[in-house]
Amino acid sequence: MNYNYRYRLKPTENQRETLDYHRNTCRQLYNHALYRFNQIPESEGTVKQRVRKIRDELPDLKDWWDALIDVYSKVLQPTVMRLAKNIRALGKLKERGYNVGELRWKSPREFRSFTYNQSGFELDKKGGQTVLSLSKLADIPIELHRPIPDDATVKEVTLKKEKTGEWFAIFGIETDTEPPAKPSLENIDAGKMVGIDVGILTYAHDTDGTAVESLDLSVERDRLEREQRKLSRKEHGSNNWKSQRQRVAEYHLQIKRKRHDFLHRLSNYYARKYDLVAVEDLNVKGMMESPSDSRNTASAAWRTFLSLLEYKCEREGTHFVAVNPRGTTKECARCGVETDKPLWVREHSCPSCGFEADRDANAAWNILSRGLSELGVGHSEGTPVKTALPTDTNSVSAKCVLEAGSPCLKEPPKAASRQG
Repeated sequence: MNYNYRYRLKPTENQRETLDYHRNTCRQLYNHALYRFNQIPESEGTVKQRVRKIRDELPDLKDWWDALIDVYSKVLQPTVMRLAKNIRALGKLKERGYNVGELRWKSPREFRSFTYNQSGFELDKKGGQTVLSLSKLADIPIELHRPIPDDATVKEVTLKKEKTGEWFAIFGIETDTEPPAKPSLENIDAGKMVGIDVGILTYAHDTDGTAVESLDLSVERDRLEREQRKLSRKEHGSNNWKSQRQRVAEYHLQIKRKRHDFLHRLSNYYARKYDLVAVEDLNVKGMMESPSDSRNTASAAWRTFLSLLEYKCEREGTHFVAVNPRGTTKECARCGVETDKPLWVREHSCPSCGFEADRDANAAWNILSRGLSELGVGHSEGTPVKTALPTDTNSVSAKCVLEAGSPCLKEPPKAASRQG
């Protein structure tokens, strides 16, 4: 399997200048490759073939472009091939209904990374510290906070500069370890299946009766807004403006890291605890276009959560199924009768069979039911809905999502709820 390991770099001031020099040279090469690509007619081959033709021109470019000689060849080649990746990404967005244009030249602020592919990098010990030795660049101190697996092969190293000015090394590794085989659907115990309904007030509500609160970012948002107001009062382009802009970028990054940490831990929990996970296949793009509550929708990062959950289920050998979310809130999980419920109604009460439950719990059971149907597993073979529907909910604070494998501290959700 392929993984990415990310580490913090600690370059000196001279090394920072060298890193920026290499990054800017790669940016100019990328812009040149885009210019050349637009000159080549489509009749001369596919996108990849035309980009490869530009890559093969690199030796001739070095004859008059002296800066390219200062950069390792295995950095220049991926920079040109990056063009083909970006064109394919635009094509996928267009297939999903997005209105996309054409690729544009990259400004210094937009081009923030370059890659050593296959060779030119090595981890070493020098002066009592671990350094990343990069060909034609420098020996840069690195914070190796977790070891790279012994059986892993490092395929590439990407150097990335964050908007805060920090530099990171992202190791693309490949391991021979295969993910565990997924259990047979017929043999999965009912207690090892879960349906998850995601929301804003309660981020995740599952069929086991666990409700995880959404991450509270109000303090971070208030601080960010204060810093943004300070930025608006600075003279654009001045040293004070540049310093304040970096502070704003740091607060943005803090929010991003806190959110991703929460999503990683929550997705780890579900992927490791259950053998089958069913979730809603939400149309986040359409929800973001809605005039109401788009900020909270963006902050929830549901699409990121679903992507992480799918990848980690594959890694852990867990069945993952995404179902159509239409009507999961309205439909009764016991009898199937639909009942309209405005957003402020948080309880489900069926007028047909009299079944009462939390609104999100009812939706979670419908999601699990649809997931089992998509996989060809009926209710009679799995969980009898009438006898297994939860009657209460154990609320878990987002602050209790502390470690992989547990949505709470180490106690059951009920105990975590009592501790407040």
